[in-house]
Amino acid sequence: MKDLNPERVWSYFAEILEIPRLSKHEEKIIAYLEKFALAHQLPFQKDNAGNCLITKPASAGFENRATVVLQSHLDMVGEKLTETTHDFSKDPISVRIEEGWMTAEGTTLGADDGIGIAASMAILESDEIVHGPLECLFTADEESGMTGAFGLKEGFIKGKILLNLDSEDEGEIFIGCAGGIDTVGKLKKVTRPVQANRVALRFTVDGLQGGHSGDEIHKGFANAIKIMNRMLWNMDQRFKVNLVTFRGGKLRNAIPRDAQATIVVKEKHLGHLKSYYNTFMEMITKEIRTVEPGFEMTMKEVRIPELCYKKGFQRRLMNMIYACPHGVISWSPIIPGLVETSTNLAVLNDKDHDFIELVTSQRSSVESAKRDIANRVEALITLAGGVTGHSEGYPGWKPNKDSEILEISETIYKKLFHTDPEVKAIHAGLECGLFLQKYPDLDMISFGPTIKGAHTPDERINIETVAKFWDFLLEILRQVPKNNQ
Repeated sequence: MKDLNPERVWSYFAEILEIPRLSKHEEKIIAYLEKFALAHQLPFQKDNAGNCLITKPASAGFENRATVVLQSHLDMVGEKLTETTHDFSKDPISVRIEEGWMTAEGTTLGADDGIGIAASMAILESDEIVHGPLECLFTADEESGMTGAFGLKEGFIKGKILLNLDSEDEGEIFIGCAGGIDTVGKLKKVTRPVQANRVALRFTVDGLQGGHSGDEIHKGFANAIKIMNRMLWNMDQRFKVNLVTFRGGKLRNAIPRDAQATIVVKEKHLGHLKSYYNTFMEMITKEIRTVEPGFEMTMKEVRIPELCYKKGFQRRLMNMIYACPHGVISWSPIIPGLVETSTNLAVLNDKDHDFIELVTSQRSSVESAKRDIANRVEALITLAGGVTGHSEGYPGWKPNKDSEILEISETIYKKLFHTDPEVKAIHAGLECGLFLQKYPDLDMISFGPTIKGAHTPDERINIETVAKFWDFLLEILRQVPKNNQ
């Protein structure tokens, strides 16, 4: 990475790639930042939620500028290809560069938001970059619940301008985001012994795009759990199969890209079932091949299990999954092309001995609409005989088109790159809404380099846009207004 520009940003990003930092396991990245602060004689704080703050005095002549908070999150999503043996608890991320993009070898890259951390560190290190008083806020556990932002206490930061370095489309400045909530249902398993004269088959769905359940929910990517359930539901209608196991997806904020299921079926139906499987494969491939060119599905015979689900439970489960909404619910009437409300059927987990769990997540820039779609999913789970719980949820960030830092940033971007930036709201959840609850006077924008495939093994960052992101960030720091207090 020494040949990449800006050199210090990429150098720090290379070091970050060596450090395990899954959500809720950020101890090593926190220790790394604390050691960095000590080496550069910069004040370091850590709060009870795991958030870290490194502060730096203003450059000479910039002491009267407003304090700026540079904010990024410590954790990363740990997704990998099925055949990849990577251990996110100890293995470094291996990368390669192809045609101007950096990507990882079979895993998520962690540019979301490792590149934001690296940029902040490069600024903190430098004696040449000019800026006013600076606070670099590194929040914990953004990806699996924003618990760091939830736990941020009043007074931990002093700045009134916050630059969130966690967006993924260079050339776009974000001034608003959706709020979110998780809805989790549990159904108590009901099993019985497998009868004689049965054959067991294991099915897998793999190779789907997956993707971020906010940024990419509108792209029509296929849902592995939905595909698997659709096939099993139809097989049950035709051949009275019995379900043994069914699981898929890994993260609440990612569209599930893989699923696995095992069934038993009467020996006499085996030939017809295999024929139907081939027919289904041909049909579903035609349906999704434009958006899912990597789709794969397999079937193989396996050893006969001892137990399977009782028919009544199986049908309630399959009907619930079939009817569960997934995707865009409504579009914004205010901002063209912006998803207003969506829901993601994210994870089906049957590893618990007694229960099977369905994890879904809802997003909306309208608080009442967010609650409504969450209630709709709850009602469906209730009809299936399950019990439901909701996460605390997090608020959206209402756009402020009169923002002073937005006006400054738009002017800077046009001067640097001779084109207007797009000013947008994002359907994904950012921590900014939570910051605004606790610090209502914050003036905020969010921006970053171009990252594609976040939360999937296809995650990649465009190298050229990192340089543009860096130049833009430094010029904003140079032109921060004077402190009015």
